[in-house]
Amino acid sequence: MVKTIENRQHHEECGVFGIFNHPDAANIVFHALNALQHRGQEGAGIIASDGSNLRQRKNEGLVRDVFKHADFSILKGPHAIGHVRYSTSGHGGIMNVQPLLFHSQTGSLGLCHNGNIVNALELKAHLEQQGSIFQTTSDTEIIAHLIKRQRGTLLERLKESLLYLEGAFAFLLLTEDELYIALDKHGLRPLSLGQMPSNAWVVASETCAFEAIGATFVRDVHPGEVIRLNLQGLVSDKYAEDCHQQMCMMEYVYFARPDSLIEGISVYHARKACGRRLAVESPAEADMVIGVPDSGMSAAVGYSEAAQIPLELGMIKNKSAGRTFIEPSQDLREEAVGLKISAIRSVVQGKRVVLIDDSIVRGTTIMQLIKLLKQAGATAIHVRIASPEIRFPCFYGVDFSTYDELISAHKTSREVKDIIQADSLAFLSVKGMVDAVGRKPNQHCLACFNGRYPIHLYQPIDEANLEIK
Repeated sequence: MVKTIENRQHHEECGVFGIFNHPDAANIVFHALNALQHRGQEGAGIIASDGSNLRQRKNEGLVRDVFKHADFSILKGPHAIGHVRYSTSGHGGIMNVQPLLFHSQTGSLGLCHNGNIVNALELKAHLEQQGSIFQTTSDTEIIAHLIKRQRGTLLERLKESLLYLEGAFAFLLLTEDELYIALDKHGLRPLSLGQMPSNAWVVASETCAFEAIGATFVRDVHPGEVIRLNLQGLVSDKYAEDCHQQMCMMEYVYFARPDSLIEGISVYHARKACGRRLAVESPAEADMVIGVPDSGMSAAVGYSEAAQIPLELGMIKNKSAGRTFIEPSQDLREEAVGLKISAIRSVVQGKRVVLIDDSIVRGTTIMQLIKLLKQAGATAIHVRIASPEIRFPCFYGVDFSTYDELISAHKTSREVKDIIQADSLAFLSVKGMVDAVGRKPNQHCLACFNGRYPIHLYQPIDEANLEIK
């Protein structure tokens, strides 16, 4: 099993946004994608519909760069979808930047996706045997081929196609006059519905996108739900009966912006509560608490309050730098850390520091930050992590899909402490994290912490039963 897992490929963590029936749809998508930029920084795209035609603009790079000189009159129309992409391990390139656009004699289809289909290789192999030709290496393209092979209305074909997929996914599909929304039956990825003051419908990976465009949150998309939006209104349906709420806890720990709500829970308050619980579980004698900007700041506030140790701004971040966790190579991650954060010598010199971060994945970032603080004169650095040790790979759309990438998968906490050169190191317990976040029991995915995967990792093709029509 381990050998097979280590050979699995990386996949992306992305962000999606859609809007239906707004006169300035593409421009709204642009601003929403800016709010979702933290979910992917390697590519961005928009497809807009004017009711008769679908038009596309996409490229590699940040949202502001992709659309820096964009003529939004080309992307005219009241309906649009957009995507920010984060690719890994050789799966970049403009061909894989989403949304993907497909044309056929029966109409056009724009498609974007957040997450990972764990049986993608098996499905692709089977579809190719039946004559399909794939233009990209993205899992997203699979759903288009599946839809094309079904019969009935588009809603019926979409529901039938989704039954073949295993994994974590949030899909947006745009036709000339309809927008379809679908979430996997385990609810592993966040997806929310909202409305503009004009009553236009919007859908986003995170609610922070609603704040950026003046939309109001309506509700979360339910696991296994398919939604159709057209000028007649909204229709909700289900493509699967055996559905569960198992939101990825890494959304609360790291991925989501602090100003987002995920299934009714404030990400900021969840992280702050984790910091408070961490102070109770793992106290330290120190002169100040410092949060790693920006990912550790919320937890640092909670730790400081609970431990009654002053919270100080001991490090500052270069706001033009990206997130090191989503740099596509290890060399780039290591180089980026020194460029993006600086220690404030006048604050930390001669002081004992509690350094708070949200997680340790590879250990690259925290090791470099400890080095910076020691160079600035800190006398002791006690590292406290506001989540448990990440010991297991993720196959549902997070960029640690092999054991080799996880320092805690093959090192003890003491060994990690020595590697990163901290004076002490402690992680939040699994129970402490779950209690602090406040989700109901068994309604979250903890696979990267405890190895209990909610979805089968492999779905072998049963040639007798999987006849893709």
